[in-house]
Amino acid sequence: MASTDAKILPVDGERNVLITSALPYVNNVPHLGNIVGSVLSADVFARFARARGYNTLYICGTDEYGTATETKAIEENVTPQQLCDKYYALHAEVYKWFNISFDHFGRTPTQQQTDIAQDIFTKLHKNGYLEEKTTTQPYCETHNSFLADRFVEGECPLCHYEDARGDQCDKCGHLLDPLELIKPRCKLDGATPVPKETKHVYLCLDKLQPLEEEWFKKSSEEGKWSSNGVQITASWLKEGLHARGITRDLKWGTAVPLEGYEDKVMYVWFDACIGYVSITATYTDEWEKWWRNPDQVKLYQFMGKDNVPFHTVVFPCSQIGTKDKWTMLNTISTTEYLNYEKGKFSKSRNIGVFGNNARDTGIPSDVWRYYLLSHRPETGDSEFEWDGFIAANNNELLKNLGNFVNRVIKFVNSKVYDSKVPDYTKFTDSYFDEHKKKVNELLKRYNDELEDVKIKAALTTALHVSSQGNQLLQDNKLDNKLATEQPDRCAAVVGLALSHIHLLASLIQPYMPDTTNLILQQLNTSFLIIPDDWQAQSIPVGHVIGTAAYLFSQIKPEKEQAWREQFGGDEARRAKEEKAAKAAAKKAEKERKKAKKAGGGETGGKGVEAGEKAGSAKETEKTAEEEVAEGVKQVVLQTS
Repeated sequence: MASTDAKILPVDGERNVLITSALPYVNNVPHLGNIVGSVLSADVFARFARARGYNTLYICGTDEYGTATETKAIEENVTPQQLCDKYYALHAEVYKWFNISFDHFGRTPTQQQTDIAQDIFTKLHKNGYLEEKTTTQPYCETHNSFLADRFVEGECPLCHYEDARGDQCDKCGHLLDPLELIKPRCKLDGATPVPKETKHVYLCLDKLQPLEEEWFKKSSEEGKWSSNGVQITASWLKEGLHARGITRDLKWGTAVPLEGYEDKVMYVWFDACIGYVSITATYTDEWEKWWRNPDQVKLYQFMGKDNVPFHTVVFPCSQIGTKDKWTMLNTISTTEYLNYEKGKFSKSRNIGVFGNNARDTGIPSDVWRYYLLSHRPETGDSEFEWDGFIAANNNELLKNLGNFVNRVIKFVNSKVYDSKVPDYTKFTDSYFDEHKKKVNELLKRYNDELEDVKIKAALTTALHVSSQGNQLLQDNKLDNKLATEQPDRCAAVVGLALSHIHLLASLIQPYMPDTTNLILQQLNTSFLIIPDDWQAQSIPVGHVIGTAAYLFSQIKPEKEQAWREQFGGDEARRAKEEKAAKAAAKKAEKERKKAKKAGGGETGGKGVEAGEKAGSAKETEKTAEEEVAEGVKQVVLQTS
């Protein structure tokens, strides 16, 4: 989370890239699916853009207004502000550990948010795109309050999912009206809400649809939107846009600049996207150079598919309706869902790895980044699985990338070269020209893929570049014999391999920044801007490299079961405890029978002895249970 006095602003004649990731909602801890779907994906693209030399600004922050915050604050018996302060710090810490390179990570409850949101609202009203309606809203007679959409839960009328929210069904994705829910209930007290009249302001999306359609067609084609972003937006437009309420009966939110609305606030999904603009405004007073500069700035936005309509319909319509000049969405990159071990992440049931758990495993953040990005759910849902996580580290990272870099650096560290780069310019061979050609073909593919925001594909390509490096060493049999018998060829292999590693360090940097830093330390050189064409001469003759060190460590296979139990939720933990208790009881029963048999049922001294042994069996039973408990404790300690 970089923070410098010199603010990043668009530069005439340069490629200016503005990047946002969906503002994480502040009332909970992000899980791995949340992280890869927005902030981590955006981070890869931001790092790539910088590595290509583009003028780049990456903006994010917490979305703090709305019903969910009020609800959570009530649950935790704190004020909404106190709740937001707590979770803002937690989110910031999670993203810091994951090495998310925000240029600014802000918050929505600011004066800038109020000013900009109210300005947009006022202009929409002035231009005839807002209308007032008296509507019927759910009202809770138990605590005497209108219920905002998220305060109402019930059965989805479309797919019959039983835990749909009043604004949206998380299962089928359709937006809902809370009064449409079957068997509705108040989230706060479980009471059945009753319909009651109230007045609200509506954004006339229907009036804006022709202009929205024109913009959508142009932007989605030019920006090469991800397929799910196109499909979701097209579906909305095909169904026909309808006026949508943008005010709510709440206290925690942006004030509505309209007489008679003093007790209402803006709907969080109307002003949440405005948060990108206001957070930029908290970063620089010259925010308009980014947000009112469509001729010089390209906007890229990253999010999960459930956020698409608000970024491709509601917010663009709000921008268009002001009749102001706006930087609008160029490319949207959206993901499907990342599931956990054939199920769903659940904070309430302690199932899955959440942002603050990943660090507790002791596995470096780069390994987490690599696995998540290699399983990024781009065209369909994907799975987080512990066996795959371990295999990715041990086979893909350690044996491919780690092996290539370590083998070359150790060889140059050896007595053959004593860490000094040999003169690799004396020897030429068509093999080396062919190697450069293959790498450049992969480099072009990598650049094209990331320009099109094909994040997973580009990571695969980067690993192919590493495989080509291993092939170079294998084909030329790099060892002491080659150095002795063909010194010039050996020097040429080493020089080419070192430059290959230098390029590779740049290609993996968007995905594994710490690993790149380790490689650069070992090469004793600086970061290489990703080129269009690789010349294989970035490490000069006579340069002294650093000392070899392992990039990755092997993860023991037995960790799989330990982590599966640790993050499998309360049910998995109970099942383990029951299994351990049964094993302890079985062992105790065996000891009891053994003691009884030894006593022989006789009286006198032997009876006393039998009694003592029976007592010993009880002690054994207790000890067995203690051992099981201690074993569980040790597993937890080892994996934390």
